[in-house]
Amino acid sequence: MAAPVVAQAWKLLRDLALRSPLLAARSQVVQLTPRRWLNLHEYQSKKLMSDNGVKVQRFFVADTDNEALEAAKRLNAKEIVLKAQILAGGRGKGVFSSGLKGGVHLTRDPKVVGQLAKQMIGYNLATKQTPKEGVKVNKVMVAEALDISRETYLAILMDRSCNGPVLVGSPQGGVDIEEVAASNPELIFKEQIDIIEGIKDSQAQRMAENLGFFGPLKNQAADQIKKLYNLFLKIDATQVEVNPFGETPEGQVVCFDAKINFDDNAEFRQKDIFAMDDKSENEPIENEAAKYDLKYIGLDGNIACFVNGAGLAMATCDIIFLNGGKPANFLDLGGGVKESQVYQAFKLLTADPKVEAILVNIFGGIVNCAIIANGITRACRELELKVPLVVRLEDGINIMVVCSHPPSKPCPCLLVAQNLIPPSQRTFLLPPAKAQDNQS
Repeated sequence: MAAPVVAQAWKLLRDLALRSPLLAARSQVVQLTPRRWLNLHEYQSKKLMSDNGVKVQRFFVADTDNEALEAAKRLNAKEIVLKAQILAGGRGKGVFSSGLKGGVHLTRDPKVVGQLAKQMIGYNLATKQTPKEGVKVNKVMVAEALDISRETYLAILMDRSCNGPVLVGSPQGGVDIEEVAASNPELIFKEQIDIIEGIKDSQAQRMAENLGFFGPLKNQAADQIKKLYNLFLKIDATQVEVNPFGETPEGQVVCFDAKINFDDNAEFRQKDIFAMDDKSENEPIENEAAKYDLKYIGLDGNIACFVNGAGLAMATCDIIFLNGGKPANFLDLGGGVKESQVYQAFKLLTADPKVEAILVNIFGGIVNCAIIANGITRACRELELKVPLVVRLEDGINIMVVCSHPPSKPCPCLLVAQNLIPPSQRTFLLPPAKAQDNQS
């Protein structure tokens, strides 16, 4: 049976890890806890801006078609835009499971808003950025549609080369800014901001002028730029990108669409914002992993990956592919991992019915390998692991390997392990004799 074999393997593994003075010295490691990127819906980003004095379209959020109809009536706008709210791009060209085409619609009739919302809410919307089956729409945004007479681009971001915030703008907005930078670099303007002194009036005015705002619009645009910068600092953003930062025929400067990225390390002081994180679109296993500060992404292969560090995890996936296998997941333990997290990670991996083998690839530069060994020992003992397991622990000097599968039998990840590990450094635990099994 695999269970006693695995149990003996991890006794050997733990003994090897704990015997190493270098590994034991790794116990005082820097605590680097992985976090999932926060992603907000469009209506949430616009509410943040509106609450901080930034000019956006008037809008309401609806959970039902009746609420959408009432919202459209309350807007009392000449034209209304209805947008399905999901955490994916390409909504305008998406298709609903109800048969409705397009996740963004314009209309002048509030009744049509209700009819369209009925075909959106509760149905899946499939776009180029969603899974094939699409993502369920739980909310729609009902907003005032404004005409745009001119589109510009504005972003505030943390720039490592400048050691602080930078304003980036272009009079060519509404298009991919990378294309503008490549074809017309002279149309990209930057203002480096001293994070201690903050944004100066002269900087905001100069950026407004570079974007093509003149007369009364120049002061209006400069005021919006300063408010966006204040929001940027207040919410611990790493980037606020407004595209388009537009001008209406009525002479208003409006932030029509925005993308906000947050510093996940600031979660402890931005609890209200991080509480808005919508996890309903995640896979259940990803939400479960997030409870234990594990980064997990499901893939369609059969070899589970258990790795520390995103770079090593991606390299391990590549190695599996190069050797004819397919990874079943991307799982990054990060640094400062605890034994309980190792155990929970194994629970996640073994719960996937596609997994036929598990490959553990750990570099001890940012984690104590003894903790990994103890966690694996516990997992194998309590979960009664039934699939082959190959473990590679490296502390920078020594490489220790244990395989729970005898080399004479085929193992999905054995070929990968053989290419990762020189023959002299491989340790295979052969199945114990029947009599020994009875004695244990």
